[in-house]
Amino acid sequence: MKERQAYNCLPGCPVESTVQFIAGKWKSVILYHLLTNDALRFGELGARIPGCSDRMLAKQLSELEADQLIAKTVYSRKPAVTDYSVTPFGASLAPVIMAMHTWGQRYNQMSEQMAQYHKNPQP
Repeated sequence: MKERQAYNCLPGCPVESTVQFIAGKWKSVILYHLLTNDALRFGELGARIPGCSDRMLAKQLSELEADQLIAKTVYSRKPAVTDYSVTPFGASLAPVIMAMHTWGQRYNQMSEQMAQYHKNPQP
């Protein structure tokens, strides 16, 4: 596991401790998809995250694996098959990731309502 700091100072520091694991544009999204599926292959993850390039997906997966949040399982078949799944340590982030999902749903709904309002303002 990559050397990480344990922030233990001001009240916001535990947030920093968490963010250092999920920082990165796609890590939280990758964790969400792996938490809501048993295991996914690289291509399946890529299909679920179309805005993420293969290079960036590989980098983020590698970092999540180095932090022991996900596990990579390679099956010796031809062609080789690789699955990614959440480790128990990664699963401990489920409440955080699912809270982000819920907040995002609410934001998207509110944003859509505001856009509709601005298109059709009430007198």
